[in-house]
Amino acid sequence: MKVLPVAMAGVLVFLGGCSSVAQNIGGGEEEVTITYARGTDTTPATDAMLAAFEEQNPNINVEVREMPPDSGAAHNQYVTLMSSGSPEIDIFASDVVWPAEFGQAGYVLPLDRLIERDNVDLDAHFPATIESGSLNGRQYALPSYTDAGILYYRTDIVEEPPETWDELGTMALDLQGEGGTSFGFATQASQYEGLVTTSMEYISAYGGQVINENQEVVVNSPEAIAGIEKMVEMMQSDYVPNNILNFQEIETENAFLEGNTVFARNWPYMLSTSTDPEISQVPDNVGITALPSGPEGNASSLGGWSTMINKSSEHIEESWELVKFLSSEEGQKIGALEGARAPTIESLYEDEEVTAANELFADPVFQETLDNAVARPVTGIYPEVSDIMQIELSSAAAGTITAEEAAANMERKMKAAFAE
Repeated sequence: MKVLPVAMAGVLVFLGGCSSVAQNIGGGEEEVTITYARGTDTTPATDAMLAAFEEQNPNINVEVREMPPDSGAAHNQYVTLMSSGSPEIDIFASDVVWPAEFGQAGYVLPLDRLIERDNVDLDAHFPATIESGSLNGRQYALPSYTDAGILYYRTDIVEEPPETWDELGTMALDLQGEGGTSFGFATQASQYEGLVTTSMEYISAYGGQVINENQEVVVNSPEAIAGIEKMVEMMQSDYVPNNILNFQEIETENAFLEGNTVFARNWPYMLSTSTDPEISQVPDNVGITALPSGPEGNASSLGGWSTMINKSSEHIEESWELVKFLSSEEGQKIGALEGARAPTIESLYEDEEVTAANELFADPVFQETLDNAVARPVTGIYPEVSDIMQIELSSAAAGTITAEEAAANMERKMKAAFAE
C-alpha cells in the first residue's frame, strides 16, 4: 500500500467538565459555569471546540480542569471525587473502558432519557464506539473520537501485505533479515493494558469473546482458546524479538522507525513518526493495512475517548449540552481539523475538509479498521477483568501455561470477581 504522509496527533487527550440543573440553555439570562475535566491537549482542538460551544451557548461558561496525562492516575482521581459525591467537576473525558465501571458504581448519569428526548442518532457512530459506552442496556457515555490498531509494513520489502494471521506469520519468517531488518514482526506483548487490547484482536478474529452482552464470562470457549493460541504462537516464534514480552507501544515504534522489523502492530499515531524523515530510518517505505483476519474476519481493538456526566453535577442540563456538542458532527469535525482526532461519525469520512486535513481519514483501510473495531470487555468490574487477563495471557505468552489453562484460569477468576 502507498505510504501516507500524514501528521497524526499521538497524544491522548482527556475531555471533561460541566455542572447540573440550570434552566436557561442557549441564550437564557442566567450564566452558568461548568467544569470540564480532561488531560493535557497539545493541539488547538479543545480550545477551538469550547470557543464554538460557548459562542452558541452564551449563558454557559466552560472552565477546563487539567487532569494527569496518565490515564490510570486520572481514573483514580475521578473515582476519588465521584465516590465522595463531589460536584467539583461536571463532565469529564473517559477512556473507552471506563463507562461500564463508572455506570455500575453509580458515579455517572445515564444518558438514555436525554438521548431520546433530544433525538440523538447513535446509529451515526461506528458501532463499537457506542457499545463501549453502555452497560446492561443503558448508555453512560457519548464518543468524542476514536482509535484502532493497524498493521504497518515495509513497502520496500513487502509486495502485498498479508490478509490472515497465518499469512503474516509465514511472511514474517520468510522476510526477516531483508532490507536491514532483524526480525519479522513486532507487537505489544508486555504484561500491561496493551496485552489486553492485543489479545482481543486475536480472540475476536477467531470468533471468541471474553464477556458477552449478558455479562456472562465466556472466555473458556474453543474460539477464544484458538485466538489465544495464535497470539501465543506468534509471540513465541522465531520472527519476533527475543525480548518481545517487554514490548509496549514505544518499543514497537522504535523497532519500526529504526528499520528493524518488517511488520508492526500499533496505533495510527505511529504513521506520523514513521514517515518523518527527521526521526525515521524508513520514511519513504511505510505502508498500512487492516490487521489480519482469522476464521471470523479481522478485528481491531477500539481505542479513543468519550465524555460522561458526573451524577453529582449541579448543572446537568448544561453539561448535557456540552456532551452533545463534543459528540456531534460539528464538534468532531473541529476535533479532526484542529487535533487530527479520528471522528466516530461515519459520514465525516465523506467530508472533503476532513479528508483533506488528514490523508489517513481518506484511506479506506483506516475506515474499514474503525468499522471493524471491537471493544475490550464491557463490564462494571473492568479493572479486575483486565488484571486477570494480563496475568494469565502473560503466563501463556511466556510458555509457563497453555492457552487452555489460561482460558480456564481467566474463567474461574472472573466468575469469582463477579460473585464478590
